[in-house]
Amino acid sequence: MHPTHEENANRWLSDAGLRPTRQRLTLAALLVGDGQHRHVTAESLFDAAKTDGASVSLATVYNTLRAFCDAGVLQEITVDGSKSYFDTNVHDHPHFYWESDSRVTDAPSEELVIQSLPEPPEGMEIASVDVVIRLRKKNIKP
Repeated sequence: MHPTHEENANRWLSDAGLRPTRQRLTLAALLVGDGQHRHVTAESLFDAAKTDGASVSLATVYNTLRAFCDAGVLQEITVDGSKSYFDTNVHDHPHFYWESDSRVTDAPSEELVIQSLPEPPEGMEIASVDVVIRLRKKNIKP
């Protein structure tokens, strides 16, 4: 028997040590209920919750996404220094940013090769390396 969206959401919150409030359960079910990874914005998750009949504010969605990031179950991907996307796959991997429709997808990790990184300043260590590869259509000239 397959777990329900609510069971997946409950387990995801429990594994993260987060209290399963009604709002968290609602948003977690939309994020991981089907067991698939996804990339969302706060606005797209808010719209999905409204479509699903949930009563949550956009501020609640932002606060909940922040709590999920702080708990380590979501990864924030920032594009252009202002637009944030949230990824349920928290393992290190690169992303494609599709400029034409402002969306983020996973890029193939096995094709990315980083041979070396600069030494961090004294007393610091590298926490992570974020790779966002921006895509746009080629200009094809006749």
